[in-house]
Amino acid sequence: MSSAIDISKKRKKRLWRFIGIGLVIVVTLLIAVVAWGWSQIGAGVPTTQGQYEFNEISSEVNIYRDDYGVPHIEAESEYDLYFAQGFVTAQDRMFQMDLSRRQASGMLSEVIGESALDTDRYFRTFGLRRAADASYDEYGEDAQEILHAYADGVNAYLAQMNESGDIPVEFRLLGYSPEPWEPLDSLTIGKYMAYDLGGTWQGQAFRYWLVNNVSEEEAIDLMPTYKEDGPIIMDVAKNTDVDVLSAFEDVAAYLPEPFNGSNNWVISGDHTQSGAPLLADDPHLGLATPSIWYETHLRGPSVDVNGVIFAGVPGIILGHNDEIAWGVTNVGPDVQELYLEKRNPDDPYQFLYEDEWYDADVIMEEIVVDGYDEPVQHEVVVTRHGPLLSEYSDPLQQEDVAMALRWTAHDPTKELEAILEINKASNWESFLHALESFSAPAQNFVYADRDGNIGYRANGKIPIRANSDALLPVEGWTGEHDWERYIPFDELPTLYNPDSGMISTANNKIVTDDYPYHLSHTWAQPYRHERILQLLDQDEPLTKEDMMLMQMDAYNLHAEEFLPEIVPLLLQDGLREIDRSALAVIEQWNYEDVVDEGGPLIFHLWFHAISSLLFEDTIPEEMMAMFEGRTSIIDQLLRDALEGEPGPWIEHAGSLEALLTESFKRAIDQASELQGNEPKEWSWGEYHQVTFAHPLGVMSPLDLLFNPTPTPVDGSRITVMAAGYNDETGATNHGAGWRGVMDLADLTESYHIVGPGQSGHVRSEHYGDQLLDWVNGDFHTTSLQPEVYQSGDHLQLLPTSP
Repeated sequence: MSSAIDISKKRKKRLWRFIGIGLVIVVTLLIAVVAWGWSQIGAGVPTTQGQYEFNEISSEVNIYRDDYGVPHIEAESEYDLYFAQGFVTAQDRMFQMDLSRRQASGMLSEVIGESALDTDRYFRTFGLRRAADASYDEYGEDAQEILHAYADGVNAYLAQMNESGDIPVEFRLLGYSPEPWEPLDSLTIGKYMAYDLGGTWQGQAFRYWLVNNVSEEEAIDLMPTYKEDGPIIMDVAKNTDVDVLSAFEDVAAYLPEPFNGSNNWVISGDHTQSGAPLLADDPHLGLATPSIWYETHLRGPSVDVNGVIFAGVPGIILGHNDEIAWGVTNVGPDVQELYLEKRNPDDPYQFLYEDEWYDADVIMEEIVVDGYDEPVQHEVVVTRHGPLLSEYSDPLQQEDVAMALRWTAHDPTKELEAILEINKASNWESFLHALESFSAPAQNFVYADRDGNIGYRANGKIPIRANSDALLPVEGWTGEHDWERYIPFDELPTLYNPDSGMISTANNKIVTDDYPYHLSHTWAQPYRHERILQLLDQDEPLTKEDMMLMQMDAYNLHAEEFLPEIVPLLLQDGLREIDRSALAVIEQWNYEDVVDEGGPLIFHLWFHAISSLLFEDTIPEEMMAMFEGRTSIIDQLLRDALEGEPGPWIEHAGSLEALLTESFKRAIDQASELQGNEPKEWSWGEYHQVTFAHPLGVMSPLDLLFNPTPTPVDGSRITVMAAGYNDETGATNHGAGWRGVMDLADLTESYHIVGPGQSGHVRSEHYGDQLLDWVNGDFHTTSLQPEVYQSGDHLQLLPTSP
């Protein structure tokens, strides 16, 4: 018996020994897998200390990184300076740079596959890369050399990356290695930014759909402006037949964000504590990881400039040098025109112009698609006015009438030359001279210099239309609507040292009605600009800290205007108990769109519901995405109704009171689904959260790796602290990826936030180190003093030894 027990004990010991060994092996393997995965994720994190040798450069280049990963580049020649800028930017942002050029060029399918094919068709048709190619020869020799220097620096990084095998994890996950960089890639990214900030064609297409699908009275009610001869213009649209709903049913995913805009302002020393001007700028674009913006300090033989630029482009587009500072917002003029083109029924590639048929250009684009054996052939037809946009998704449909796009940025332009000259400008005259080369997109430039001067210029190529007003597509076959010239440079809106000592823009209307040229029908809602003017109008002298606080201001003037007018009109008999509780919350709200308040949640959901109720039964979702200026138009519909003049859309809703009551209840239902049935516990921050999503973060579980943790954030679309969001989820996806403040009393330093950080590498300490700074408004100081920035990490680029 004891012998059997002994054997059993030995077996158990042996079993536990095997289990123990097995556990050790499993744990060891798990540790090895985790360690391998961690090392793969960390691949490509920049080397910021030590030395590299390159054949291309002629002298030593020193690169210092400060505490926020901002590179300070010192070089003895311009070529070496921009070579180093290309190298350093690629170190931090190579995947972003490659994705940017692919999207703009219509080459995403090559690495993403069939899901990106429609995107590629659209951008191949739009022709950003063709426009960039046409622009290259317009550049002078110096600018071309800088483009090549930058490309050489990027390619030096790629060669070093491939040789070492230290390849960023995004390329590993997608299974490809980026192609060499070309100067054309930088110019194409520049054209994409013009596209992102210059879209008005979709508004013309939307209004074309309106006049063919709703009553004349309803169409006029949704026009941003309308002249007495409007019905004549509408007759042109009615006499042609383009199925825009079918043509553009998928285009919403590629359209520029309707709330793209910015804030900037500059004040003279008369209003500041230092006695010198203060300048602030915060451009509003998509929020993502990494940021659209990349901060850099460039010090060379003829330039000492700091600020931000789009990754993939040389120079500094927003910032300051040692003499001047500048910033921009989007003007948003009508620089696009849809032309209705008549096709020859006997030849699909011929179109009518002044009673004669002419041959259009036919471009066959080959789109390489991952997983396909052969490239996809995509036909682009380019008329005398531009590419046929209405047939981008199906070039073979070849309707009798199609829509072609005329756009200023399709012309050869040289914005990069302007940027490089601005970087070296030392006064107002040299600054304006540089702007002569800046054509697209049209921008509101604010300016300040060390001598105390401030200025403003709305700059860019803006067409003068003889026989159209950019409301609706025009006849392309008559010749009567062709653009013949542009607003003369010297007649663009300009201010220099105004008596007020203050200049500000926020995509608002910038000219009075007596300005002789048409700029735009559609301006941003006025609330950001009005609030900026309120904050600047102070009795006490202002400081740079005041400028930073202004950029984080979350006061909602939209709510201040409308809530006192519309709350009393709610039909009390139609309200439920939860509605009354929510009403109590909004009546106690102080109009601040801040995270711990429930009022902003109710207000913004309410106005979204008003829009939905007005149009959802009449206007298809595809067309709603193209409804240019919708928020301002809805505001005006409400103002008219409050003054006793409701239009047809309000009347169709039953009455203003019925519309407000039903939309309020719908908003409360949405809020309760999101945050429960106790309105007093609702908060803006639980709904309104910023993620800074990474391009690969759309896929689970990669979102857990690449996307920062969602963080509650103040602001909204109409506050100075701009923070646009998805109406259904509240995900904050749009705003000021960079904020900058410059004090002209001391241009050896400036103040910045690049959200969520400088680096595109998930293992970098600078991947998300500015996320909370962005949420809270904590600016970092970037110093241009060598004794300060040279204390950081130091990387040297050296000429190859003989």
